[in-house]
Amino acid sequence: MTTVTAHHQHRRRPELAAFLRNRRARVTPADVGMAPGLRRRTPGLRREEVAQLSGVGVTWYTWLEQGRPINASPQVLDAVARTLRLDAPEREHLYHLAEVAYAPGRQADAIEVGPEIQGIIDALDPHPAVVYNTRYDILATNPAYRDLFGIRDTGEPGIRNVLWTLFTASEEACPVVHPAQELPIMVATLRGAYGRHTGEPTWESFVEQLSAASPYFAELWRSGDVAPPGPRVKTFRHWAATDEIRMTSVSLSVNGLPECRIVVYTPADEASGKQVAALRRHRRKERHQGERLPGKRLPEERKDPAP
Repeated sequence: MTTVTAHHQHRRRPELAAFLRNRRARVTPADVGMAPGLRRRTPGLRREEVAQLSGVGVTWYTWLEQGRPINASPQVLDAVARTLRLDAPEREHLYHLAEVAYAPGRQADAIEVGPEIQGIIDALDPHPAVVYNTRYDILATNPAYRDLFGIRDTGEPGIRNVLWTLFTASEEACPVVHPAQELPIMVATLRGAYGRHTGEPTWESFVEQLSAASPYFAELWRSGDVAPPGPRVKTFRHWAATDEIRMTSVSLSVNGLPECRIVVYTPADEASGKQVAALRRHRRKERHQGERLPGKRLPEERKDPAP
């Protein structure tokens, strides 16, 4: 029996190494919001990039990919799986190769949605709709959401994230009109989800980096307040709007995507409805003009997270 077990371990480690290298080669820097850089010889991410995005040490990840006999926790494997964009069968395969008990319920931080969910939020147009995970990463948006908020790359820290936008934007650029009311609720909602992920490298790194980038976030995080997601009326500003826009947000759970929610925005009053309609007309006009100008970047190509 000992010989059989040793043989299995001897085979699993090379399989694990080959699997990680293969999946790393599939993920491009653009997939995770990173600039490609110069002199890139690998087709996908570098080892150090996977380590950084997963919140683990470069040496540790290198040894894991080399198939060395090191121990890996479920939290660390989850972080690596998210960075490499593994689906459920691939995640389970990773666990088996690393000889870690697989628990399907741990697949909590989705990084993308399928065509079925995308179709649902597209069908909600003209109501702006977005899919968030519990860390406020933006997983999908519909045309109305992009019409209202626009999308532009923040460069922080990979996947588009609402909290990074709100806490690092200048006061003039922040789309939320009453941040002193809204931001504490969002941080309290984040902390409510954090309890299920305490100790996970990706979550700990996220909180640490955002705390360093925003003293206000760090202050709110230290308060320890906890709140669940729920319907609220939010007030936004938009550079092309003539007045403030009041929107009611409602969260809907998503079967098959643990800890994710669809958030739908509806105008809270008639005046806001008119503002939203005007913004959409403005954007369509801007797009039409852009299509007639060769080389001009179209508005929908901008990537800017919005709440």
